[in-house]
Amino acid sequence: MHRQDGTSTMMFYSFYSLLLVSLPIVSAFPAALFTQKTYTTSRPLYSTKSRPAVPSGSSFLPESTLSRIIDNAPNPTEKAKLARDPTNAWTDIYDFADKIRNGELTWEELDGADVDIRLKWVGMLHRRKKNPGTFMMRLKVPNGIVNSSQMRFFADCVSKYPEDVGVIDITTRQNIQMRGVTIETAPDIIDGLHARNLTSFQSALDNVRNVVGSPLAGLDPLELVDTRPLCNALNDLVSMDPLTGLRGNPKWGNLGRKFNIAISGSRDDFAHTHINDIGMQAVKNEGTGEAGFNVVLGGYMSIKRVAESVKTDIWVRGDIESVHGLCDCILEVFRDEGERKDRQKARLMWLVEKYGVEEFGRKIKDMMKERGLETDGWQGQPDDKFERRGLLGVHKQKQEGLNRVGVLVPVGRLSRHEAREIADVADKYSGGEVRLTVEQNVILPNVKDQDVTDLLAEPMFGNDKRLKVKSGNIEGGVVSCTGSQFCGLAMIETKQTAERYALILEGLVACDNTVRIHWTGCPNSCGQVQAADIGLMGCPARKVDPDTGKSMAVPGVNIFVGGTIGENGALQMEPDKKGVLVEEETLIPELVEIIVERFGGRRIGKGGMATSKEWLGLTTK
Repeated sequence: MHRQDGTSTMMFYSFYSLLLVSLPIVSAFPAALFTQKTYTTSRPLYSTKSRPAVPSGSSFLPESTLSRIIDNAPNPTEKAKLARDPTNAWTDIYDFADKIRNGELTWEELDGADVDIRLKWVGMLHRRKKNPGTFMMRLKVPNGIVNSSQMRFFADCVSKYPEDVGVIDITTRQNIQMRGVTIETAPDIIDGLHARNLTSFQSALDNVRNVVGSPLAGLDPLELVDTRPLCNALNDLVSMDPLTGLRGNPKWGNLGRKFNIAISGSRDDFAHTHINDIGMQAVKNEGTGEAGFNVVLGGYMSIKRVAESVKTDIWVRGDIESVHGLCDCILEVFRDEGERKDRQKARLMWLVEKYGVEEFGRKIKDMMKERGLETDGWQGQPDDKFERRGLLGVHKQKQEGLNRVGVLVPVGRLSRHEAREIADVADKYSGGEVRLTVEQNVILPNVKDQDVTDLLAEPMFGNDKRLKVKSGNIEGGVVSCTGSQFCGLAMIETKQTAERYALILEGLVACDNTVRIHWTGCPNSCGQVQAADIGLMGCPARKVDPDTGKSMAVPGVNIFVGGTIGENGALQMEPDKKGVLVEEETLIPELVEIIVERFGGRRIGKGGMATSKEWLGLTTK
């Protein structure tokens, strides 16, 4: 049987599917499995703002997959998805907000699975441990391209909340996260996003995350494939219902785990394909000369395992139909056959290994062939020396008389005021366009030659401001996860610490090239420390209490050294040092030593912690 969108779904009318679509659920399975809090209201659960009725995410699962989930004692996330399909959150959020605003409910009275699990399908991640009742809202920004109107909207959204909570973060997936969001304010934000051709739907938990592309797409003289239309097409594939045209696609609304896709348009691999579930690496076909992609699979980082993607014998054309078809096939296999019990084994790599890389590749190629899509085997890549180019600073574009200007956004954190400044400058110099990078910075494209000097003189880049075009080679390479300020998993504070340490190091060490220092608060490695020149991962450390003489637990880091990025990127899996105290007198000398010994840095102070304190004015001379 085929649905209107052309997808094969023979099990759509299966017994389990009908159970899961129906409300309430009448179950042949243990009642405890489907426990769901009910709400006494004066009106239906679905508000008048609701979308047309659509199938549930679970209805797209084969009967064998549903049986496997149920029979194997589902984990808490799968159990919550069975009890009430998380795609309902696309309408529930409006009802929850109305009832909270009308005093009928408080957020504390909502079902815990709604607050902490299902609302993630709206892109809302509850900060229960750090800021109860507030959420981080994650968006989808395909290829990391936004405009000035959208930047101002982000600023307006977080302006509803206190300045220390309502902030904007640029992420390592070229994406935007807004902090401080509440349930009662969320619908206006969601509607505003959709009115501006953005969405937060399906951006968290068991969904396809933001599709990463080249930040230089369309600007780069060395570009092989323009990734912009491909990222947009994939974004629509995974987050737009083809039947209604509305954001939220139930076909991909019940994956077994999160899923990352990255598309590289040049040899630089600005998208970091080697740490994504699907990575497409731009290369020409050796036989035809046509530009397309070698496909690598299975890269990911987690608390239990870090894996580099593996090469497959798959090459696809660099057109929308081929890229769309490739991802559709892989996602279908992952959704239907991937692990559903042990979430630590529910990433694509485990399924690829279960099949074997060659067999999995053959399966995907056969599926594509059945759908009329041609593929080829792995194509040889250039073997001449190639140096990955920088993104910060002023650089010529392929268009005569135009420049791209990369702006440092320290640790990716933007205040509402800084977001508005970027929007104003973009309107003035880059046609309103702003591009985000996986290094958590921004690029202003299409700046005219004659405007560069004026742009650099803008007050936004003043000496008293954080944003910079001319940054140091240490501060310009800093990447940071959220850290303990907002994340309950983080063992250390990262954002403020990383920004501060970068300034200290700029005063102590000179470097001819960028040294990439990544900070992550826990082993989940959202800060991607294994890919960094120097990676700092939060961990417990021990320190002797001077008063009691007893050893006590304090914040520390494990230090990774030697990860690489670019067309031959490789991860550093093991730390060089463990349990180093996150204290300036301990960690700063360690970092100075690594920069000098491993990355050609030169000491520019007298050395030692006393110099860094004096440089920052922390002690009285």
